[in-house]
Amino acid sequence: MIVVDIVIRFLLTMLLLLNFSALASSRMKAVIRLTAMQGVVLACLLLAVHHNFGFNIILMCALTISIKSLLIPYLLRRAMREVNIRREVEPLLGYVPSLVLGGVGTAFAFYFSKTLPLTGLYPYSMIPATSFSTIFVGFLFLTTRTKAISQVLGYLILENGIFVFGLLLVGQIPFLVEIGALLDLFVAVFVMGIILNHIQRTFSSIDTNRLSELKE
Repeated sequence: MIVVDIVIRFLLTMLLLLNFSALASSRMKAVIRLTAMQGVVLACLLLAVHHNFGFNIILMCALTISIKSLLIPYLLRRAMREVNIRREVEPLLGYVPSLVLGGVGTAFAFYFSKTLPLTGLYPYSMIPATSFSTIFVGFLFLTTRTKAISQVLGYLILENGIFVFGLLLVGQIPFLVEIGALLDLFVAVFVMGIILNHIQRTFSSIDTNRLSELKE
């Protein structure tokens, strides 16, 4: 159990570091790569937390890597090429303030998680805090980045945080519910890619600030 705890804590720490790296990066291709790495970390976490290596767990890990680390990043890179955009130029909140706010949110997440009864379950004490922190980072992306692709990435990071919290409940949640969550994420990103393509063709911009200025 001690080895399992060390592995889980290492993977959760990696997830937090990937969150901060994404907040600090202006290059969308780098953020896409970081979110793809998060998918691999989530699959490893699923194996570490539920180390019975049953068919359901193995299939869930394979689907997590296939969808989160391969398919969705491929779709996002393709959308990025089609709309001809490389970086987030003018976020509503700068990168250094975003890192500071992300650090404050992470500290608050760890403090708040101590009040939950789940934190007493060895070796899963870091899971709720990491989940809340990842959700907060995803929310930061959604609210402070102006490019639609960045906001899609924020949605993906936020969903990763929800996935982390779900690791505590995999034994109680039916397997089909977990599969449904991954399919919902895939469909959401796929539809967003189509919308981005049509927006770019019609308005020659995917800046959500520009879109908010549209009037009848």
